[in-house]
Amino acid sequence: MTEFAHDTVVPFKDSELSKKDQVADMFNHIAGKYDFLNRFLSGGIDVIWRKKALKHLKSTNPKKILDVATGTADVAIMASNILHPQQITGIDISQGMLEIGRKKIEKKGLQHLIELQLGDSESIHFEANTFDAVTVAFGVRNFQNLEKGLSEINRVLKPGGKLMVLEFSKPTMPFVKWIYNFYMRIVTPNVGKLFSKNKDAYAYLDESIKKFPEGKEFIKILNQTGFQQPYYKTLSAGICSIYCGIK
Repeated sequence: MTEFAHDTVVPFKDSELSKKDQVADMFNHIAGKYDFLNRFLSGGIDVIWRKKALKHLKSTNPKKILDVATGTADVAIMASNILHPQQITGIDISQGMLEIGRKKIEKKGLQHLIELQLGDSESIHFEANTFDAVTVAFGVRNFQNLEKGLSEINRVLKPGGKLMVLEFSKPTMPFVKWIYNFYMRIVTPNVGKLFSKNKDAYAYLDESIKKFPEGKEFIKILNQTGFQQPYYKTLSAGICSIYCGIK
């Protein structure tokens, strides 16, 4: 398996834990403030990104969906409204995030439709050819091994099933790029520290985005891990990107 630059980016540089364990620990610590900070730091545009990304699955009419790195279940809940599947399973390595997600699901009365499980993208505990669609929103950067995670996703997808990945990317327009870099380097970690008492988590966000193989590079990786007809679409002047591929 190829190692990519972002695979080695970790939240806590002095820790001897693996990236996977550090990421789980980081999200456990910020779980209570995660949704608030997402809305606050993005000005609510992250909700629009998720909606646009999920619409790329509409044509496949998926009945069984797996949401990898489900976090607090934002995408799982939104998918229930936009795609109307029969079943959604969300997996995540952070128990703290899952607990918040379960409360949201219960509040909306969606327990019959959405189930959240502790689970790892690199070792998905489902049989091959199980799901019609797999979603990953802002999670692939956190995979300890990107190729292994994507290969596992391909394994559990049914033939003809579709993967949708939503991930941060780097804008190229000079003015947007300058504002974005200032915001990610200065504003985001300090706001993160103010509200969640965890500056490292939001400094890690910036560094992991910088080193992530985005755009055409990510399309190559999708091809290498068994996905056909991959494509991508940038959003908000390149701040975010949608990637899709078929098994």
